[in-house]
Amino acid sequence: MSKKYIVGLTGGIGSGKSTVADAFKRLGVRVIDADQASRAVVEPESEALKEITNHFDDQTLLVDGMLNRATLGELIFNNPEQKAWLENLLHPLISDWILVQIEQPSSSPYIILESPLLFETNQYKLINCSLLVDLPVEQQILRASKRDGASSEQIQAIINTQMSRQQKMELAEYIFDNSLGIESIDKRVLDLHHQFENLAKSQ
Repeated sequence: MSKKYIVGLTGGIGSGKSTVADAFKRLGVRVIDADQASRAVVEPESEALKEITNHFDDQTLLVDGMLNRATLGELIFNNPEQKAWLENLLHPLISDWILVQIEQPSSSPYIILESPLLFETNQYKLINCSLLVDLPVEQQILRASKRDGASSEQIQAIINTQMSRQQKMELAEYIFDNSLGIESIDKRVLDLHHQFENLAKSQ
């Protein structure tokens, strides 16, 4: 684990974790986005992308050489064996990318790792504590379907593939109730910011 203090920020689809992450950014906290890592490791000409296309064939490529995420998602969605193969390929690469980012010089008092799959992957091994952005499943579905233009059934199917809300709540050291309204987000993030600053100083 890095000598820097790392807070893992996670939450289910539509929970509002990016909104909370943005509030930390406004306080000068460095946020590393695991979704950015997942895109970076499969850039055109990358070894990972070559392995994916060799495994699944060229249907996983767009005409510009980028990964066709929609097609890949369909190929693995109901196929645990293929999903496991892809995760075994990508998760170590994503963790390595995140580690490189963590070690970059920064004046931030601590670092936030924003990751939707913090507990489902080995990324939890990189952090000192975890903050779960929590929202009732019904509200998650409403928010995500409105944002993504997807049906409630599609969003529910995604939720079903992830760790349950209850399991995440049991694992997280801090829980951010995002059902309390957007007006209170900045104040509550500031309170957490002071706590994390003190933890970083005392580690």
